[in-house]
Amino acid sequence: MSDAVVKTSRYSYSETIDRLTATIVAAGSTVFANIDQSAAARSAGMTLRPTTLIVFGNPKGGTPLMDAFPLAALELPLKLLIWEESGTVDVAYTPASVIAVRYAVAGKDALIAALDHAVETVVASVI
Repeated sequence: MSDAVVKTSRYSYSETIDRLTATIVAAGSTVFANIDQSAAARSAGMTLRPTTLIVFGNPKGGTPLMDAFPLAALELPLKLLIWEESGTVDVAYTPASVIAVRYAVAGKDALIAALDHAVETVVASVI
């Protein structure tokens, strides 16, 4: 069973990506990468539904976790997966609280809650 949270966007695929990106930047976070996975598939002679991975975060939030719990860096910065299938655009992410359990993060409850809230706020901009 997946620990990912999946929400349906009320916007088109392109507009969902644009709105998420703008919301991330407006919140003071950085978009580290915007990976068009369907374009990568095309470059390999394959097809994939419209699929993009946005890698983002704020070093003020992620660095203390990675410093105290190095394995958490396997999943940080945070990520949003956006894809379109049958006319529906979905956004998925793994909550920081799930990442914290996965890597036995302890003593960082306020930071984890703040990261969860930040991601939920970003995603709320499109649902």
